[in-house]
Amino acid sequence: MNLDYVPPGPVAKAFMKDSSFVRGLRGPVGSGKSVACCMEIMRRATMQEPNASGVRKSRWAVIRNTNPQLKTTTIKTWRDWFDDELGRFVWSPPYTHNICFSLGDKTVVELEVIFLALDKSEDVKKLLSLELSGVWINEAREIPKSIVDACTMRVGRFPSMREGGPSWFGVIMDTNSPDESHWWGIMSGEVAVPEYLTQEEKLLMVKPDDWTFYTQPGAMKSKLDLEGNLQGYEINDKAENIPNIQKTYYEKIILGKAPAWIKVYVLNEYQTLLDGKSVYPTFKKDVHVGKEVMQPNEGSDIIVGIDFGRTPSAVFIQHLYGGRWVVLHELIGQDMGAARFAEMLKRDISRQGWDKHTFKFIGDPAGNQMAQTNETTPFMILRAAGVNAYPCNTNDISLRIESVEGVLNRMSEGMPSMLINPTCVTLINGFEGGYQYKRTYYMGNEKYDEKPNKNRFSHVHDALQYAMIGGGEGRRVFTGNSKPSRPTTVARASSPLERMSARRKPKGRFASL
Repeated sequence: MNLDYVPPGPVAKAFMKDSSFVRGLRGPVGSGKSVACCMEIMRRATMQEPNASGVRKSRWAVIRNTNPQLKTTTIKTWRDWFDDELGRFVWSPPYTHNICFSLGDKTVVELEVIFLALDKSEDVKKLLSLELSGVWINEAREIPKSIVDACTMRVGRFPSMREGGPSWFGVIMDTNSPDESHWWGIMSGEVAVPEYLTQEEKLLMVKPDDWTFYTQPGAMKSKLDLEGNLQGYEINDKAENIPNIQKTYYEKIILGKAPAWIKVYVLNEYQTLLDGKSVYPTFKKDVHVGKEVMQPNEGSDIIVGIDFGRTPSAVFIQHLYGGRWVVLHELIGQDMGAARFAEMLKRDISRQGWDKHTFKFIGDPAGNQMAQTNETTPFMILRAAGVNAYPCNTNDISLRIESVEGVLNRMSEGMPSMLINPTCVTLINGFEGGYQYKRTYYMGNEKYDEKPNKNRFSHVHDALQYAMIGGGEGRRVFTGNSKPSRPTTVARASSPLERMSARRKPKGRFASL
């Protein structure tokens, strides 16, 4: 076998020469990262120490998230370099390439490469039982962290110690850029750890010493005017693999593409990119997201919108003089009920040092419905825990969306009427396209659902909508009032006894807690 291969650039070269237990390579489309991983498998196979019979044995698994992508992309890339002349390729699942060839030192390389797709349950079971030298995870942004962890347990087990064991073992990964809340960005240290993660979840995102992440330069760079507005794109002179692609490749593929798509696939930047239509197309990150973390002002209530369910979420907003809204904070629970979320909410307020402020809590009206197993409601549970929350006066999705959209599109004294703290990562990712109308196809025609898709971005956006309705923006949608909106009375008790209790409650900084 004679291979004429040179790494596409210094980053890919450093990735291949590294011997870390887990290595990741993130880059734009066309940067040569997948081929680099193919070559790394073959290189490690030839570097394996021979056994007593002079055979260099190794076994690798190659993983992709779906079977169609595995066959049309990953396997195709592999077979462009390593075809049947090196050994028989078995096309029955699990797809396997059995490679055998001699080296000049009279040793023989025996390499078994098994291709697995995670959308096939039998392939997942196969992965968890394999004895491997290494694993290549192709397009790792589509793979959950739990699978990566499982892969680390299956490597280093072939060849057996009776034959000397593997000279090197580990996991290699490549990917296009994921969104900002993905485990890749958090573990690589390129993205801040989201505040909503539990302490246990944060510990799982700490990068081990023997894990290394590499980032290739973007294929193009943004061209900005003096005010920071996007004017276009130009080729990045530091891009990798440029000699191996068409000269006008990148100029052509960006034509007709959304800025979010270009950020992911060409600029190699973290960005939410899902297949659907954004609920808020007028959102602009450079306009609506603050450059620094903002703290609440004194003298104005903090309104907290709450969405219930097993992924309860809360969004903290505050109305400023001149009609502007500041989105201060997001809080997202994982697999918990109203009681645990109420305690989490109170702890978070104390941790933020916001105890001196007065809060008004407003939530999903569906939280007033009793559970089938007992006669309690989420609102009852919150109040019993000391969080004096009340249902929003409407659950009309159109009105809720318009209450947020109206603020996004409005200017107050020459400034945007909504400014979001940069720490609200999930909320921002939702604005950028994660909170979307799902695309569907019917008889060949493309259409979108009438209601936003329920996903990990929808809960926190529902909470924002309830907060905006409670702040008076729902009334503004109806009346078209041009004056700066002022928060309405958020809480309305659902019984005479509760209304009497509400009138008697003390005023002050803990009035709503």
